[in-house]
Formats: sequence, C-alpha cells, structure tokens
Amino acid sequence: MATPTVYEMTSANGSDSVLTASKGVFIVNNTVEKTYKCRAIAVLSDTIFTSIKEAGSATDVKANYIAAVGTAIKAGAIITPSNGKRFEKIALTSGSVTLIK
Repeated sequence: MATPTVYEMTSANGSDSVLTASKGVFIVNNTVEKTYKCRAIAVLSDTIFTSIKEAGSATDVKANYIAAVGTAIKAGAIITPSNGKRFEKIALTSGSVTLIK
C-alpha cells in the first residue's frame, strides 16, 4: 500500500487538508470504541489498536493497514483509509490517537 501524497490528502484548493485537520478532530485516549467518521488517524503515542472499522462495516480491518497488529504503532504514524473510504469506529488497547475528520 502506497503512502498518499500531500496532494492526495488535500482537496483541489487545499482548504480541505487532512494534514491541517481543517474539518476537525477527536482525540481517543481510552479503550472505549469511538464512533467518528474520519479520513485519517494520527498516532500521538505508542498505540495498540483493538479494532479499526471502515464506515458502514462491522468488520475489523486493522490487518489491512497494520502488518503486526499486536505490536504498538509508533507516535507520528498517519493511517488513511484506502479507495476513498472513511474510518468510522476505532478502539484502542493502549495509547492515544487523533481522529481527523
């Protein structure tokens, strides 16, 4: 899976940037599953995901984005859904993330 370019992460006029979180964010720092449609997940501290679900699906897709699902993802990682999808439900085992709308 290729890393998206800055151009791919922004709209044509640049006002809809995932990198600047121009549409808002929600910080998850507990183990309760959060429902929040987002275009990206920014990892704030070493984090282990319990589940990542795409919009409209009850299927955990974290293995589609993380090779070693039981290993902590390091702070600074940005996870974006493939093919124009959005993430909708995220649950953590540990750590903290920002959900970027």
